[in-house]
Amino acid sequence: MIFSTLDIIIFSSYCLLILCMGLFVSRSKKGVEKSAEDYFLAGKSLPWWAIGASLIAANISAEQFIGMTGSGFAIGLAIASYEWMAAITLLIVGKYFLPIFIEKGLYTIPQFIEKRFSANLKTILAIFWIALFVFVNLTSVLYLGAKALDTIVGTGDGSMLMKSIIGIALFAAAYSIWGGLSAVAWTDVVQVVLLVGGGLVTTFIALDTIAPDGGIINGFKYLYDQVPEKFSMILAEGEIITPNGKDAWWDLPGLSVLIGGMWVANLYYWGFNQYIIQRTLAAKSLKESQKGIAFAAFLKLLIPVIVVVPGIVAYLMNLDPNGEIGTLAAQNGFLNAEGTVTNDNAAPWLIKTLVPNGLRGLVLAALVAAIVSSLASMLNSTATIFTMDIFKPYINPNATSKQTVNVGRLTVAISLIIAVLIAPQLGNLGQAFQFIQEYTGLVSPGILAVFLMGLFVKKSTNNGAIWGVILSIPIALYFKVSPNEWSNAAIFVEIPFMQQMMITCLATLGIIYVISTLDKTDENRPIELKKSLFETSPTFNISAVIVCIITAVLYALFW
Repeated sequence: MIFSTLDIIIFSSYCLLILCMGLFVSRSKKGVEKSAEDYFLAGKSLPWWAIGASLIAANISAEQFIGMTGSGFAIGLAIASYEWMAAITLLIVGKYFLPIFIEKGLYTIPQFIEKRFSANLKTILAIFWIALFVFVNLTSVLYLGAKALDTIVGTGDGSMLMKSIIGIALFAAAYSIWGGLSAVAWTDVVQVVLLVGGGLVTTFIALDTIAPDGGIINGFKYLYDQVPEKFSMILAEGEIITPNGKDAWWDLPGLSVLIGGMWVANLYYWGFNQYIIQRTLAAKSLKESQKGIAFAAFLKLLIPVIVVVPGIVAYLMNLDPNGEIGTLAAQNGFLNAEGTVTNDNAAPWLIKTLVPNGLRGLVLAALVAAIVSSLASMLNSTATIFTMDIFKPYINPNATSKQTVNVGRLTVAISLIIAVLIAPQLGNLGQAFQFIQEYTGLVSPGILAVFLMGLFVKKSTNNGAIWGVILSIPIALYFKVSPNEWSNAAIFVEIPFMQQMMITCLATLGIIYVISTLDKTDENRPIELKKSLFETSPTFNISAVIVCIITAVLYALFW
């Protein structure tokens, strides 16, 4: 892709602004040492609008910007359920989970497990989350982001992949290592404006391009008329076959999306994911944090316009005259060496093909903003969990604030180096968004069950929680085995992974309840819940009603 002087100026200005802003908010006051609360929770000083923007910036990474656009290409608008249902999930988290976390004065999600169950279970989950962040989240964000840059800026043959990985890593490290959550959250405000603005630019240009008479509204109408099947939110079995021949129902199984495993995925991600929930713990107050969550819920309703609609446009533009993905898609680089369709090329191809000089710098800045903001958030959260849940309790309980902060910075650097080394090995993930969701779904149901029981069922015990987490893995793996791979196929069943998640979560809840009921040990530390703890402001309540109405209308329109 050729970049004009204006593009280079815009992109360079973005990079300079983020670095300067990150370093500025990272500075320590003269004679005042940065404390652990300053580094890991931004001094508990974030206003609602910074929290809302930071939640979205942390969430919209390469996984969404690239992966979900790829799923829009392969499946269509149905993948938007992850975003629209997340808006309602955020409100549930703000109403019922967040008050407990803030009242307990948590730095990390594993600390809740220690207060409710035991230090041993907390440590197990802390180690799990560190491994998940480093080996799955950080590496996938680096790889997908670098792959997109290789396609847009380079030739798409992988020659720039490693350079892009290193460049993204160094950019994120430049301000996040030194400044902690404060630098991450305040730069996120700029990042989210860029990624929303740049994303909308790509969407509007794409819709205007496909409209026979031009215009954004005309483009959307034309898109809907040409590929109406791509606008079905609730999929029937066999309704949508992806370009690679897979029935999309196996990814989004009809009503199970609304009443099944999607709730498991969203409640786990938005309620008990350290790099998401950490910025809500850094608020000035509970009310301020809840307003931030409501703001993020409104933004989530907009995200499919940025990340899903462009994927559908790319699909339409790459159809052969016979209405199939084939020769034209191959010419545009959508077919890999194995002859399968690389859906995740949709976003880079659109940017490279449609966005004109003068706007490419803005769109590229938006893409990098999505990548870097999420990367910085994950790094800070990895450091927070290691420092507060591993280093302080087990390695140096008497560590000073300076030592604690330095260990956090060192953890960021080591985590980033490991992720940079692993990222190039990920190879071709196809639909990366679906890949990540499916394999995270092996562990998330059991962890969600532990938290739900710990929060709301007083008789839940430590032994019940430990056995629940342990047994949830073989239950989830049981559903991952294909009956076609075994001679004893009758003992296995093959169901969509969303249904797998819901069944695994319900089974784990049952296991925890039964073992806790039979457990006679005195390991129970119930959380006392006062009714007043869950009282919310009129602003939050009105916002919740509006978000729910908009979500219901969207599903009614595209049912």
